[in-house]
Amino acid sequence: MVQTISPALARRIALGAQGFGRASAVTPGIRQLDTLVNRLALLQIDSVNVFERSHYLPAFSRLGVYDKAQLDRLTSGRESRFTEYWAHEASFLPRDAWPLFGWRMRDFRDRSATEAWAQGNRPMLDWLLAELAANGPLRASAIEHDANRRSGPWWGWSDVKTGLETLFRWGDVAIMGRERFERVYGLPEQVFPPGLLERTVSRDDAHRELVSRSARAHGIGTVTDFADYFRLRGPATRAAIRDLEDAGELLPVEVPGWGAGGAPGAAWLHRDARLPRRMDAATLLSPFDPVVWERARALRVFGFHYRIEIYTPEPKRVFGYYCLPVLLGDTIVGRVDLKNDRQARVLRVRAAWAEPGAPTDTAERLASVLREAAAWQGLPEIEVEPRGNLAGALAAELRR
Repeated sequence: MVQTISPALARRIALGAQGFGRASAVTPGIRQLDTLVNRLALLQIDSVNVFERSHYLPAFSRLGVYDKAQLDRLTSGRESRFTEYWAHEASFLPRDAWPLFGWRMRDFRDRSATEAWAQGNRPMLDWLLAELAANGPLRASAIEHDANRRSGPWWGWSDVKTGLETLFRWGDVAIMGRERFERVYGLPEQVFPPGLLERTVSRDDAHRELVSRSARAHGIGTVTDFADYFRLRGPATRAAIRDLEDAGELLPVEVPGWGAGGAPGAAWLHRDARLPRRMDAATLLSPFDPVVWERARALRVFGFHYRIEIYTPEPKRVFGYYCLPVLLGDTIVGRVDLKNDRQARVLRVRAAWAEPGAPTDTAERLASVLREAAAWQGLPEIEVEPRGNLAGALAAELRR
């Protein structure tokens, strides 16, 4: 008989699996950050830096103020514990996940075989591999070559950069880390230990393991949820869920309101998921946080309709350029459009919005969250612009 999980409990399970509700008096350090990233299975990377780069935010959301240099130690250099690949978009992920994407690397290579650029630039690709073999890991900007001419669109990518990214997708090049946010490319044998490079994983086994990691990070979810975490396509996700269900790792459940038209919907609960009776969270979420990055899940689980408006022309924006969802308890109660004015040393709240039904103390609790965020960023001042239905109350709380 399929167990029924209430929508409220499903929300708490999802947040618990994501590392919320685990308050600690210990100042977060390498150990806590390492544990968190392994729990999440990845950190999505994005270049937008209007408030803070996205991969730094999930740790702040769950652990509070921490030293970003500690996370940099985990993601860069020869002592790093994480690497990069195209998991859920570009992502940091545990090094042991690298072989799980061998099938994706092969797919990228097969598709590139018919692309004019890859066909016409094989000498360039061979030269880049030779440069890395001779000189060790390098940034694209550090490689000098006649072909390194700026010829791309506004990204300004060069042929060298395009070549390195092609080799990275194929798995012929790996990422040692980043310097000033620029990738450092190396041959896989320069980045990973021999034991990891010798490991081969079939497509079916890789999908099963990726779905397992996704399900553990979700706590509870649907086929679509589990597939989206690592951008899996086709019937492989359902097949993996069947295998994991047979093994007792996933338990079939039903959640009222998760189906079409508000009907009960099929879902799966990970056997190790916590079932929190309450969730005491008060924080901001990155637009690229796993809690909200799949917009249909954010709507289904939290009743939160979310679209990032970075690429929307300003006159058509509804809430703001870089709005961060506000999580209080087990509910997303609002959103704030933040800008880190580093020159003026001010955290600018360009807009503040409360969701319908937000609790009466939302402004008070959000003010505390913003003070913590400003302290984390080394900003002594917070200024609220008069935009949004929460802006006035928030400004008043911050003046107290």
